[in-house]
Amino acid sequence: MAADAAGAEPAAGEKERGKRAALSFAAVALVLGLPLWWKTTETYRASLPYAGISALGSLRFQLTVPVSVVFAKGTLPGAQQRRLPLADTREEEILLNRKPSVTSCYEMTYRSATATEQAALTMATVQEADAALLLLQEDLLGSLTVYVIPETSPLLPQGIGVYIGKHRSAVMRGTQGPGDVLAAISARVQQIVQAMSFTTDSITTALSDRVPMDQLGTDTRRPFKSSLGYEITFSLLNPDPKSHDVHWDIEAAVNSYVQPFLDKLGSVANFSVDSQILYYAVLGVSPRFDKASSSFILSALSLPHVINPVEARLGSSATSLYPVLNFLLYVPERVHSPLYIQDKDGAAVGTNAFHSPRWGGIMVYNIDHPAPDKAPLLLRVDVDMVRVMEVFLAQLRLLFGISQVPLPEEFLLESPGNNGLTDWELDRLLWTRTVENIATVSTTLTSLAQLLDKIGNIVIKDDVASEVYHAVASAQTAMLELASGHLGSAFQASKEAVTSSERAFFDPSLLHLLYFPDDQKFAIYIPLFLPMAVPILLSLVKILREAKQSKKEPMKTD
Repeated sequence: MAADAAGAEPAAGEKERGKRAALSFAAVALVLGLPLWWKTTETYRASLPYAGISALGSLRFQLTVPVSVVFAKGTLPGAQQRRLPLADTREEEILLNRKPSVTSCYEMTYRSATATEQAALTMATVQEADAALLLLQEDLLGSLTVYVIPETSPLLPQGIGVYIGKHRSAVMRGTQGPGDVLAAISARVQQIVQAMSFTTDSITTALSDRVPMDQLGTDTRRPFKSSLGYEITFSLLNPDPKSHDVHWDIEAAVNSYVQPFLDKLGSVANFSVDSQILYYAVLGVSPRFDKASSSFILSALSLPHVINPVEARLGSSATSLYPVLNFLLYVPERVHSPLYIQDKDGAAVGTNAFHSPRWGGIMVYNIDHPAPDKAPLLLRVDVDMVRVMEVFLAQLRLLFGISQVPLPEEFLLESPGNNGLTDWELDRLLWTRTVENIATVSTTLTSLAQLLDKIGNIVIKDDVASEVYHAVASAQTAMLELASGHLGSAFQASKEAVTSSERAFFDPSLLHLLYFPDDQKFAIYIPLFLPMAVPILLSLVKILREAKQSKKEPMKTD
């Protein structure tokens, strides 16, 4: 009996130590191992400004235009002249849909002309007056100045009531009458300001992705989308090099006509210009011969089929970081010459050119061929680059959304000159591009937030979160600057917002294929943890079973 008792005590002690060891292993695995494994394998996700992104998606714009109305002597009656200076604010909502909403705000200040301004308004021609007044203005982006002269002033030509110059000012005739002359002039000034700043069509074009299709005009899809840069390519297509030796001085033409236009747009985007000559490049469409005119015709229905065959020879734009604008000069081969383009009504197009929205333009350049018996084997052709560049520059303006607004007949619009762009047209482009940039940032960040919310195992690094925060802050700054009438700073902030949002969206670390799905994680970790977990679990089950059994056994008493 004593021996049995002595043998039972070591066995009981050994069992007790086994229980403690199993509990210790389980405690270490649960208290230390499991949290450590969870912490070291969790996906790091920096916080993002989801509330700011959601608020940015509402897109409630207020576009403020500072307008200064300057009255020359003799324009207003004495009683109304003494009311100057004064200020007035007029707001007008641009109806698009519930989201986004755009409100135009015209902050008008009325004052009398200074002595130097009065002297400028008495010059011989309105062009000279416009040049002299430019030196007296602050010339801020987005601001406008309207000079009101007496109705009998000889500054404006006969029959002209409003002159819109190349800069940010206009000259208009005043009106005389028994009523409130100032109120009548104010209504006319607002019409001028709306023509020189942004219009409903331009804002609708900028927000075309968020506006119902029935509210979009036919020209809404024509301009290129806002981008940080553009590549412009001029191509000379010579399908018959055996008959035509074509020469074009494209470098001098670009420097004289295109480069001043691009310099004017330097604050909008970066531009690169190149050129090329393609031989044996045909349009891919057989023109129709017209016996009445002894010429070949390209109808409007065949023009869409011209671009694809030619584009294959232009070189792929897939490697380009920015949108590519293509301008093609096509010299028809001898057997298809002369070649003319017809519009939808069957009338000949005066420029003999057409453009394709968000792609570029093509011009057909016909050659005067001598009689067959006097024609040389190889005819030298010197392209008239003045005529060609006038067409390409007009197409370039249309592709950037710079088009003339229909104006009354009494409005005299000054030509932009060699720059190809007036200051107020540049401001209009900046208004639309700023609004478009903010809308693009909102769309990009909303898509990114939805992607990261849907796929929870993508790592969000600190630099990505920093770009998102910067994009939201810059977009909010741009909207505040628009409401304050600071167009230049608003546009720069919108460009920074676009840059940051694109950096965040296209960050390589956000590629979903870099991370394992949850089922693959289980397939990796189960072979590692299962051999360790099974003995511990079995030991815990055995300990619990013995504990329950010991409670059921009756207590022995002596």
